[in-house]
Amino acid sequence: MSPVKRLADTVLAVNNDLPIRTNQAVHNGKVRSVYWLTPEDSARLIKERHYDVAADAPLAIMVISDRISAFDCIWHGEDGLNGVPGKGAALNAISNHWFRLFREQGLADSHILEIPHPFVWIVQKANPVMIEAICRQYITGSMWRAYSKGEREFCGIKITDGLKKDQKLPELLITPSTKGILKGIPGVPEADDVNIKRQDIEHNYAAFNFRKVEDIDLYEKLLREGFDVISNELGKIDQVFVDTKFEFGYVTDAQGQEKLIYMDEVGTPDSSRIWDGPSYREGKVIEKSKEEFRQQLLNYFPDPDILLNKDRMPEREALARDNALPEAMLMQISRTYLGIAEKIIGEPVTLSENPKQEILDILSKEFDLID
Repeated sequence: MSPVKRLADTVLAVNNDLPIRTNQAVHNGKVRSVYWLTPEDSARLIKERHYDVAADAPLAIMVISDRISAFDCIWHGEDGLNGVPGKGAALNAISNHWFRLFREQGLADSHILEIPHPFVWIVQKANPVMIEAICRQYITGSMWRAYSKGEREFCGIKITDGLKKDQKLPELLITPSTKGILKGIPGVPEADDVNIKRQDIEHNYAAFNFRKVEDIDLYEKLLREGFDVISNELGKIDQVFVDTKFEFGYVTDAQGQEKLIYMDEVGTPDSSRIWDGPSYREGKVIEKSKEEFRQQLLNYFPDPDILLNKDRMPEREALARDNALPEAMLMQISRTYLGIAEKIIGEPVTLSENPKQEILDILSKEFDLID
């Protein structure tokens, strides 16, 4: 057996085939799979584990994978290396770290109730706010491309002339977009990931699943505070927090109080741009996030327009399906993810030689959730 093949065996690429007891189809996302527990198991765990949620709250097991997506496609490597070693554990470790700091600093809770394994979250069902809450501290990426072509207004916010690529913005910008396809909102196209203005949200707050118009202020407050917490902590390890995405939702606690929480993941290399501080001060951008992988793909394929042009999506999907990437490319991303994770949490990330079996053992013995 080749070294690459042994490495491939440690990667959790398929995470939707676990025999976790559920009455529903497994939701298989780009990186995570969600197993909704039966009402009986949810109620039992809430009682046994003393979770601060409503007694009848639906719970789920969320299992991360080592898959890597970019440009809306899942990519794979040679010799069966169908993910990035250590990526899943790194993402969860980083999110867990930030969620803990948010709670300790009085910001808001998250959807996570317990972390039984580095690849696993036990979560409560949240009613999501239908907004991808994006905030930007530097002008780069798609925003720079638009700015360089003359655009000066982003999500209703006008910005000044004279900015340079990768420059720090005068203030933190909130540039939200739609989460999913929303219908019947005046001026908002019925498509996923459409940029929107704060005015759109205010005039149609219920369509975005806000309970009341005042919660828009709360969402922006939590977004800014969460960004500041992460940015300040990254500054302590000389890393630059460039931009990120937050998601929010509503849950009800054991006392029947509804509250707005953080959900999905926060401050990870998948959802954020992070730059190396010393290199940035020298005028060079060194990515510590998935942006590094995107740039590798753009350089690797002879026609990068396939990756950038949404009208060529069938070609892009074929590119991802038919091309096994070099092991060296995926291992470079592994080093980036594990490296930034270990800087953030201050210790090595726990890795596993057989993550799937470990997950089954824990969920069976400690939680009685395996059939």
